[in-house]
Amino acid sequence: MKVEAGQAALITGAGGGIGRALAVALAKRGVQLSVLDLASEQGQETVRLVGEAHAQISYKPNSPSAIFIKCDVSKTAELAAAFAQHQRVFGRLDICINNAGLGEESNFYEDKNDERKPEWRKVVDINLTAVIDGTRLAVQAMKGRGGLILNIASAAGLYPMQFGPIYSASKGGVVMFTRALLGLKKLEIRANALCPEFVQTQFLESVSSAGKKFINNLGYVTMDRILEGAFMVLDDERQAGACVWIPARNPTQFWPSEEEKKKYRVTGLQSKPSNAPLALAPPIPSQFQKVVVHTLSSNFRAATKVVTVTYKPPVKPGHVLIKYLYVGINASDVNFSAGRYHASVQEAAAGLPLDCGFEAVGLIAGVGDGVLDANLKPGSAVATVAYGGFSEYKEMPVKHVFSVPVATPEVVAMLTSGLTASISLEQAGRMTKGETVLVTAAAGGTGQFAVQLAKLAGNKVVATCGGADKAALLKDLGVDRVIDYKKENVKEVLKKEYPKGVNIIYESVGGEMFDTCMNALAMFGRMVVIGMMSQYTEGEGGNWKPANYPRLCEKLLWKSQTVSGFFLVHYVRMYQQHIDKLYDLYSSGKLKISIDSKKFVGVHSVADAVEHLQSGKSVGKVVVQLDPNASSSQHASRL
Repeated sequence: MKVEAGQAALITGAGGGIGRALAVALAKRGVQLSVLDLASEQGQETVRLVGEAHAQISYKPNSPSAIFIKCDVSKTAELAAAFAQHQRVFGRLDICINNAGLGEESNFYEDKNDERKPEWRKVVDINLTAVIDGTRLAVQAMKGRGGLILNIASAAGLYPMQFGPIYSASKGGVVMFTRALLGLKKLEIRANALCPEFVQTQFLESVSSAGKKFINNLGYVTMDRILEGAFMVLDDERQAGACVWIPARNPTQFWPSEEEKKKYRVTGLQSKPSNAPLALAPPIPSQFQKVVVHTLSSNFRAATKVVTVTYKPPVKPGHVLIKYLYVGINASDVNFSAGRYHASVQEAAAGLPLDCGFEAVGLIAGVGDGVLDANLKPGSAVATVAYGGFSEYKEMPVKHVFSVPVATPEVVAMLTSGLTASISLEQAGRMTKGETVLVTAAAGGTGQFAVQLAKLAGNKVVATCGGADKAALLKDLGVDRVIDYKKENVKEVLKKEYPKGVNIIYESVGGEMFDTCMNALAMFGRMVVIGMMSQYTEGEGGNWKPANYPRLCEKLLWKSQTVSGFFLVHYVRMYQQHIDKLYDLYSSGKLKISIDSKKFVGVHSVADAVEHLQSGKSVGKVVVQLDPNASSSQHASRL
């Protein structure tokens, strides 16, 4: 999720300064605002400026551009009432910015009055407690649809500020609180902290004279840099939990810095000290084997051969050498061997031989110069979703490598198959809850993820498959209605049992099944096309046999329906986030992963595995064990 027109945001302390600047910047993106502040006049001025920003982009929302809510954020009841009013007006909360802040005007140790609330405690209440409260209320409002939370901290929360120890303590609390919110990713909610040095705003009026002198010598951060830093995290799905440090005299950067990261390991899933034992690093090979496409054909066996490669160290700069343990098989492997994933058949032919295989997991054997990521060390478990997985070893640029907790067949299944289901249902299917979701070819590698993710989101799930074993698997995964096309007519079942249609269809078969699905799509329904496996082995010259879908435009028009294509490689920026989500679900027992029972071992068995998948006899994810000893090797680096 990132900032888009039609979203609704709530900002505390939005009557001026950073809060007002963020409100206007969001309005220029077409976002509607609830402006919270104690000062009514200043808050109303922000509302006016938001309206002007909407007018400049010719954006006319159905509900108000912005509303002002007078609120003391240190009072939980008032803050809760403000969130409730926001929901009544806008009906959704996509972005929450906890911005209200207060500086300390006197030394906390000089306050001797125990009969009233001391001034320093008010600083904590507004700067930290209200941020926690605001985050709590935001999460409650965002559950089920996801959202973005931006907590405004300070550089004083990263480094101590001697003239404001209470301020530093409160902002340091905001930083650590926000960094500890990675678990919200399972709710599709991202939380980030903004840590600027000082900006010339009204806030500085509360700072002591000694503090003002220090700040004047330090220099000020411009508001443009504040906004740039904010959108660095608001627009980037990969930055869950990240803090943006904006110093006056140095470039904006993420915190922790690379120097700080060297002191301990930080991962998207778990954390442990950098000196914790990893798996034993695999040996550097002198030779290894891989599968290459040597001629273009949708007959994978005819198109490929196993070759022996001589390897000469060292590992190239910016790369890691991976010993692959397990590789996944996909219906699209025959598309690649036919040259369909290149701009043209001629371009594919000119590039022969081609490394093939879309996904693999393994252990790092060697690291090239310039690789600074603490998670990419010899022995670390990693995954790749890039061409070349059908290989015993592979040098990969670090931008194509991401950390995983273990290198196992189950993690392989999470890659192309799991990522396709998770990202496409979210992005293309816009899945919420309380809908009816149909998944075709549901007992395969990606279908098993789609049906479970749809159930976990609170939906009724219908699934098609062919055979009793597949039907049994789907029932075990919690599918509400399994349609075995070998026993029932899918078209008749859908017409009879779902006369109003289904809301979302996750379609991978194509051909006649696509026609059936289009006829079963409800008004406002969304169909996500992730493939057309029934057509992959047809056609010549690198092209599958085209299909005709008569009156498709009319169907889409009359029912306001959407058909969205989904190609995983266009969503690389979301891989780590969704792998983390899938592994969290799996490790907590909420997600089951079925691996096909037929064993394939070694690179020479890859063609057999592809043919097994294409036969339609597989149940669950088809995986090849590249290393015969992988099952008994150490392959868990972050357990």
